[in-house]
Amino acid sequence: MFRSLRERNYRYYASGQVVSLTGTWMQRAAQDWLVLELSGGSPAALGLAVALQFLPTLALTLWAGVFADRFDKRRILIVTQSALGLCGFALGTLDVTGIVALWHVYVLCFVLGCFSAVDAPVRQSFVVEMVGPAQLTNAVALNSMTFNLARIVGPAIAGVAITAIGTGWVFLANGLSSVAVVAGLLLMDTALLHRAKPSGKERGQLRAGLRYVRGRPDLIVVLVLMFCIGTFGMNFESTFAVIARNVFHHDADGYGMLITMLAVGTLSGATLAARRSAKPGSRLRLMLIGAAVFGALEALAGVMPSYWLFAVTLIPMGIAVMTFTTSANSTVQLAVEPTMRGRVMGLYMLLFMGGKPLGGLASGWLAEVFGPRWPVLLGGLLSLAAAVGGALVLSQQRKKGLIQPQG
Repeated sequence: MFRSLRERNYRYYASGQVVSLTGTWMQRAAQDWLVLELSGGSPAALGLAVALQFLPTLALTLWAGVFADRFDKRRILIVTQSALGLCGFALGTLDVTGIVALWHVYVLCFVLGCFSAVDAPVRQSFVVEMVGPAQLTNAVALNSMTFNLARIVGPAIAGVAITAIGTGWVFLANGLSSVAVVAGLLLMDTALLHRAKPSGKERGQLRAGLRYVRGRPDLIVVLVLMFCIGTFGMNFESTFAVIARNVFHHDADGYGMLITMLAVGTLSGATLAARRSAKPGSRLRLMLIGAAVFGALEALAGVMPSYWLFAVTLIPMGIAVMTFTTSANSTVQLAVEPTMRGRVMGLYMLLFMGGKPLGGLASGWLAEVFGPRWPVLLGGLLSLAAAVGGALVLSQQRKKGLIQPQG
């Protein structure tokens, strides 16, 4: 199950990610709670913070994919990860000194979003350079395990820490945790990387990447489905703070528990994906099943009458969403030419993350006007509809011979 960890460089990377991502999830939980405290519990303010954090994705992610194909990915990641850590230090300092205001949080959300927009496609396309194509699916699944282990530990620690010492120290801890991933990148043996040939400096590289995707109907279906679910279905985490506080009347530790329960499911889903990576099968079929089950379970969670029924439903929902995202990621990366991988993953991350501003604002508005449950309920129904639509389109394309069956 852990075959990709045989690669020395990937071991350094994964070790640093465990620490850094734990800090990231601590900051996300503390940031949501701080926004609610500063805004008097406003869901719209929280939605605006989410939108500002993901808005730079629209402008920067595609160009980050071009940079990933042209320049040294490892060096880019050292810069972006260092900058993300500095954002944590800045917000923590403002909070601990007692001068933090809501507009400070908004500005730092935007700055953090700028560096995250560059970091994401570079980091995604760097995985195959560390492990090679044969171990990519396993590495993607293990990355998901790391991500979701941090999602379990981080909010749980944050929930206790916010109550005990305040949000500011949580932000400072996240800034310190970034040292681990930067150290892992610096310790890598660059001679062991499976680097693709750089794309060069000719003009029109971004347009060439878009033309490449336009000629691949299978990729288009995956990317459109990722946009729909990423925008409308996967905005539930920012809604959890409102649900915990305003619906079930729990404090920060109750909010942290909801994220932890979801993460138990996503960690389980990532573990299953790592085990499946050695077995043949259709990634597209698995992706569609995961998307449909996720949508149905999210809609169900939206009508759960009690805190613990809502929390327990998040576990199978997490398994389903991880099945979807892991399958979609490996499908795209393994289906493209190595020289196009950065640009295609830039488009992938743009559609996945670029809808977050729209989804964040829509979730905040729905929660403000109709109640905190509505973003979860409607997000699940829209995700289910997108999965069914994607399955129908793929079926028609196969009948026309536009898509070859996967092994």
